[in-house]
Amino acid sequence: MNRYPLEIFWSAEDAGFIAEAPDLPGCSAWGKTETAAARAAQRAISAWIEAAQGAKREIPEPSTLAPLANYSGRFVVRVPRSLHAQLARHARQEGISLNQYVLHRLSAGG
Repeated sequence: MNRYPLEIFWSAEDAGFIAEAPDLPGCSAWGKTETAAARAAQRAISAWIEAAQGAKREIPEPSTLAPLANYSGRFVVRVPRSLHAQLARHARQEGISLNQYVLHRLSAGG
């Protein structure tokens, strides 16, 4: 098995899961399930490496992801005052804290 990290996501357009190896440009695979996509991605990674070797291109080392324990769940973002005010107003209208509102918006993708 290759040690390259994968990003796996659902694609409505493809009606299946896409697994991408971000370290290897253009290397991705499709599967009906996340597991199938991950297995197909392993084959795609092998093919990508084989093609790169044949073309005498450089093959990047697999990146490593920091363990979840390395993240506190807290970060600071500076925003324009107008955006801060707008977010605070929306949070107040929803009857929740600004932190809860921003978390909800981030989780929802916008």
